[in-house]
Order: sequence, then structure tokens, then C-alpha cells
Amino acid sequence: MHAKDILIDGYNRIREEVHAAVMGLAPDQLGARPAPGANSVAWLIWHLTRIQDDHIAGAFELDQVWLAQDWQKTFGLDLPRRDTGYGHTPAKVAKVQVDSGDLLTGYYDAVHARTLDRLRDIAAKDLERVVDERWNPPVTLGVRLVSVLSDDLQHVGQAAYVRGLVLGS
Repeated sequence: MHAKDILIDGYNRIREEVHAAVMGLAPDQLGARPAPGANSVAWLIWHLTRIQDDHIAGAFELDQVWLAQDWQKTFGLDLPRRDTGYGHTPAKVAKVQVDSGDLLTGYYDAVHARTLDRLRDIAAKDLERVVDERWNPPVTLGVRLVSVLSDDLQHVGQAAYVRGLVLGS
């Protein structure tokens, strides 16, 4: 098994969990926050997708799916165009409301397809390419891909937990 196959498997697992986290939830359940300052399922899925979109686009020098495919307009959020949710205050978290889980999974699936297209094309040596020199040490493609995978898995786990709280109440 090659490193890219492991990465593809990991990103496919995120997709499965994203779909499971939003499946069957009504808009009010997607936007429910179990405590003041807590994140909703909608925000968590939107945010993890925005991070994946932003970081994959940056690593491969592509336009973000969010902008190139007009998801930013489709969502119609009262947030800056390139906002990823990083550092959001509770007030900004509250702005991420959706009419259905299909909107979240639609955007996620578009980003996921782009991610898999890029992963299928990489060779082992590509993982050593520096994609971000703002850090010490500079970030390689391999490190960036694992970082996004880790971040997304954490957030989708949080979304699954919030889903349980919402359905249990």
C-alpha cells in the first residue's frame, strides 16, 4: 500500500462520518448549540469542509471550491467570502445556519472529490514538497495532508457528539 492510498482511505472515512453526522437532522437540529458558546453540527461540518477546501486549494495552487463553484453564494452566510471559521466567536458560529444537511454534504462532497483527484495524482516524492514556508520547519505537502485529515476527524467526531446531544434532548 502506498502513502497516497492510506491518505485516500483516511479522507474517505471523513466523508462517511460527515454524512452520518448530518443524516436526518432538521435545520433547527443542525443549528442547535448544546450550550452557550458551543458549536453546532452545521458549523462543525461547514468549518471542517472550509478548512479542507482552503488547505487543499493552497497546497495544490488551486481556487477554492467554495468560490469557484459558488458555494459561498449558495450558502449565503453573513461572513467574509474567504472565511473558514478559524477563530470564530460564538456570535459568528451562530451565523452558520443551513436549510438542510444536503447543503452541507453537497459542499463537502465537492471538496472531497477535488481532494481525491489530487491525492490520486501524487507520487511519494510529492509529499516532500514544501507548501507553506510561514512555519518553522516549513510545512510539506505530506504534513499538510495529515494535518487536515487530523483536524477534520476531530471536528467530525465533535459533530457526531453534538448530534447525540441534540437527538437525546
